[in-house]
Amino acid sequence: MKTTYYSMNRFIEKITLSKLAGSYLKLLNHLERQILLILDYFGLQPMQQDVKLALLQILEEHHGKHATLITPQLPLSAWHEYINEPTIADAIMDRLTAKANRIELKGDSLRRKK
Repeated sequence: MKTTYYSMNRFIEKITLSKLAGSYLKLLNHLERQILLILDYFGLQPMQQDVKLALLQILEEHHGKHATLITPQLPLSAWHEYINEPTIADAIMDRLTAKANRIELKGDSLRRKK
């Protein structure tokens, strides 16, 4: 299964660098072909306007065709505030939550267990 994983820090870097290098369309085409796109640590680092728009574009192309897995560092109720752009936040949330399966983990971190 074609899968791509990014921590949000790397995802933001990848978007920014691909735009500077002129390879943004190549990146979009690559991500569109992935059966599973995983974005880890969502909400850890602020997103600039161009990254928000890129995320929306990627989710739009991925929506309804393939799976997207988001592992957030914020509760779902804080995502609008994190994205901090009402129209873009609505569009992103619509694509992520329309047919979503949510799993909320509870308890201590497994990293703390010996």
